[in-house]
Amino acid sequence: MKIVFFLLVSISIFASDVLTNYRLNGIERIEKHMDLELTSKVYWNGHLQKNDTTFGYIESHKNILTCNKDLSTLALYSKDANNTYQLKKKYNAYTGKEKGDKIKEGDLKTPIGVYKITKKLTKENKLNSFYGPLAFVTSYPNEYDKYRGKNGHGIWIHGLPTEQERDEFTQGCIAIDNPSIEALSENIDVQNTLLIINGDEVKQNISREVLSSILSELYSWRYSWLYDDIDAYLSFYAQDFVRFDGMDFDKFKKYKTRVFKKIEKKTIIFKDIDVIPYPNTKDVYQITFYENYKSDTFEFNGDKTLIIRLDESDKMKILTEK
Repeated sequence: MKIVFFLLVSISIFASDVLTNYRLNGIERIEKHMDLELTSKVYWNGHLQKNDTTFGYIESHKNILTCNKDLSTLALYSKDANNTYQLKKKYNAYTGKEKGDKIKEGDLKTPIGVYKITKKLTKENKLNSFYGPLAFVTSYPNEYDKYRGKNGHGIWIHGLPTEQERDEFTQGCIAIDNPSIEALSENIDVQNTLLIINGDEVKQNISREVLSSILSELYSWRYSWLYDDIDAYLSFYAQDFVRFDGMDFDKFKKYKTRVFKKIEKKTIIFKDIDVIPYPNTKDVYQITFYENYKSDTFEFNGDKTLIIRLDESDKMKILTEK
């Protein structure tokens, strides 16, 4: 009871301070105060206590597919009524003939990474019978794949041939038997499903402390952007940063410096945030979110991707973004 009492008192004092600030200084000062609060690990530590962090911090996906290439399995996890990921089904799967991460077209390897399901193909889409009754197209190569110079395309989750023989491996796709691919189709929403592929078991039970650090860093980056602190903003970028269009750090720095000199009033809102530890890496994470950005001269509403690395002091360094 004492803890609840002190918490209510703290909230009351905070609300009083906010009202006083608003009374004396207007809404803009309150906004800046709130934006600063979003950079606090204390806020994110509290927020994460009620979130399932089995696979990371995930706001936008109800279903997670995980592929363990060593065991040749594909598993489906879905959120239950308590927003907790539960294992629904595990399938035997075929993966690429060769071991290791996919690097280039034709290497017969299944990629290791985090991917969206972008489309479902069926016979109505003139799907070749070699791929069974249906197939799910993945977003390979993603931004981190491109950053590392990986290429290739056409990585799908699909069924087995209905009219042909096949080997016990694929050219890089993930294949499961036809009743399973049809059952999977009935249990996932293409727009609401994420695929995580690893060489072995996909990491689970991600540290809330680490996620709290990343989310507070994400909003510190936003704060410096929102309030035109170019030095703080650029400190979040790695020296080996390369933007999706090939712009390196030096060119990016010059470009952003010109933009920040405009000192425009901005609105920046992040929704549907996902923070996923990147498989087969150390301290690399994929952050995706829906961004609403508006300034006096520019407006953007769309998906954003950051690939970041945490340094020794838990500072976020952006490797690439789109």
